[in-house]
Amino acid sequence: MSQQKSDYVDDAEIDATLDELPTDEAVEEAVENLEENGFDVVVADSAEEALEAIQSQIPAGVSVMNGHSTTLEEIGFADYLSEGDHEWESLADEIWSIDDDAKRQAARRASQTADYFLGGINAIAQTGELVAADRSGSRIGAYPFAASNVVIVSGVNKIVPTLDDALERLESVAYPLENERAQEAYGVDSAIAKELIFRQELEEGRTTVVLVREQLGY
Repeated sequence: MSQQKSDYVDDAEIDATLDELPTDEAVEEAVENLEENGFDVVVADSAEEALEAIQSQIPAGVSVMNGHSTTLEEIGFADYLSEGDHEWESLADEIWSIDDDAKRQAARRASQTADYFLGGINAIAQTGELVAADRSGSRIGAYPFAASNVVIVSGVNKIVPTLDDALERLESVAYPLENERAQEAYGVDSAIAKELIFRQELEEGRTTVVLVREQLGY
């Protein structure tokens, strides 16, 4: 069973002021600035609507990979990719069926060039930048260039006023929660080892941000 944020949120100390639902005006400003920076944006009113939006974004016959994302789990995408009625090639299922560690790691690297790579983000600045980090880089490696198409899904609770606030949210909200999850799931600490500030998408139509008007992920 996939972990939910509620499984570990009470065990981590976070700055709750950076995890609140923003005003409609803040969401509208974020959408406007993201689009100005070259990102396509879809605003969904619910997790169910977000999943439907993703399904409509991805055509049949393409390869699909996802980085770990509590948000993707919460909206049901992770289960849908593995078990749903679609005509995609699920690279994640192929990767985790490989027994050999070296071959599995090579397949994980190759999956960064999927036709469609989906994942989450740790913070969104109203000024139009996305901030994410990872311990290994497998979750965010595809975002800047490798994947042909990127779909980033986020609850609007990750919208904060400035890029400085977004970097602070990474440190004081996302990291404590991910560290708690990693300890429970794998018995190891997480780390902000590899950090991405995604300021602009220069390739038209390549990166879509699906914003969900719910408090999702971290």
